[in-house]
Amino acid sequence: MSSDDQTEQGTIEKPSLVLALVPVVLTLLVLGLQLFVFDNFTPHIPLAIGLAITAIVGKKLGHKWPSIQDGVFHVINVSLPSVSVLIVVGMIIGVWIASGTVPTLIYYGLVILSPEVFLAAAMILCSLVSVSLGTSWGTVGTVGLALMGIGEGFGIPMYWTAGAVVSGAFFGDKISPLSDTTNLAPAVTGVNIFHHIRNMLPTTIPAMLIALVIYGVGGYTLLESGESSFERIENITSALQDNFLISPWLLLPALLVIVLAVMKQPPIPSLFAGVVVGGLMAMLFQGVGMHDVFSYANSGYSIETGVSEIDSLLNSGGIQSMMWTISLILIALGFGGALERTGCLETIINAILTKVHSFAGVQSSAIGASFATNLVAGDPYLSIALPGRMYAPVYRGMGYSTLNLSRATEEGGTLMSPLIPWNAGGAFVITALGLGVADGNFENLLYIPLAFACWTAPVIGIFYAVTGLFSPKATEEEVRQWHRQNEAIKDMTDQGYGDPVKGLGIAPKPAE
Repeated sequence: MSSDDQTEQGTIEKPSLVLALVPVVLTLLVLGLQLFVFDNFTPHIPLAIGLAITAIVGKKLGHKWPSIQDGVFHVINVSLPSVSVLIVVGMIIGVWIASGTVPTLIYYGLVILSPEVFLAAAMILCSLVSVSLGTSWGTVGTVGLALMGIGEGFGIPMYWTAGAVVSGAFFGDKISPLSDTTNLAPAVTGVNIFHHIRNMLPTTIPAMLIALVIYGVGGYTLLESGESSFERIENITSALQDNFLISPWLLLPALLVIVLAVMKQPPIPSLFAGVVVGGLMAMLFQGVGMHDVFSYANSGYSIETGVSEIDSLLNSGGIQSMMWTISLILIALGFGGALERTGCLETIINAILTKVHSFAGVQSSAIGASFATNLVAGDPYLSIALPGRMYAPVYRGMGYSTLNLSRATEEGGTLMSPLIPWNAGGAFVITALGLGVADGNFENLLYIPLAFACWTAPVIGIFYAVTGLFSPKATEEEVRQWHRQNEAIKDMTDQGYGDPVKGLGIAPKPAE
């Protein structure tokens, strides 16, 4: 290790690759012990232990605790808006169940939708809502929850419905200009957001079509016999009518949130407006008191209809139901912040970069680095920001547009987040959709391979990198912009790449 950083807290060393891997490997081992040996899906303590191990490594490198603490809280602070969304979504779930909005969505879905096309329709619906809202979490917690009830009525396993919901919600989020991650990726890599969205379409469209075909075929093969399916739907719709007033008017809270999103209003006020209107609907249509609305918003809704499928879905919501997820997210983010502050993540990514020199290798490793950061740090934002910062100079040195990088970070970051149970995205999906993994229903983790649109996109992206398809070189204007903005450009001449700035005959800037 070389001493190359003098600060007010003394000499700080960069970690070697072996030392950088220590907290990562040990944390994964403890996590595996908790999940697979103890058979307990609560990743909180293993991640907290990982944070402590990282702090010890940081201490060995010369970091003082206040510096590590600043790194921990910096990452947490950046992600607080998303935690705020979780709180509001918890309120929405409780209040929209009490108001009859979610029961009405389930009722009409069972009456109108064909069981055979349900999974494909669920994915498309979640995509449209997510593009409109700009938040995959908001989509999962509202429309996604209702779709889980419809799928239950059709006798479709929960993990299949969850896979379709996740596919649609996170893909819609990925191409929405209102999404925070869709804005973060181009900001980090220095490209225009609309160019970024357009460049994601070559992987987005095929992945969605593949998922659509699979969900279409699955819809026909998963159904129970016609008689038993009809009886199940009849039991659910009757129970909903017996316990709630069902009316098209009760769809107003959901329509209001979508309209506000289309008007480009901020997501948190838009979602909270849905809470307020839902509360009014609960009092006007369902006859509940204001105190009850407050209770549902905080502690969730509770009912016993006698129909287990309905009870398992409608006994949920409230701020408190999100606290398991929020606590997991905060610990995971703190772990990621400590890894970043101590330089462990940077060392690991740099080690990868020294081994790859072709565009296909760099593009594939950028996707892999974003996924690995998601896996280890549990933070979708860090999984976009860190590889985006680290890889951008390499793309510039190779003469490739950083649009390739922004797409790679979205594919390994945004889309893979909900597929990692201890990641912020995965933890929220498991909680909001009521998958009950923490209670031992591990079969519902099958939603991960069944979220086809999420994991096929990175595979398609790697295929493009290998074949050179949809892998744009930097334009002359883009290179001139790098020069004007004094962006870092890694010297790749030893690997056979020419200097893109000199190639345009641009004189290098004089040293300051």
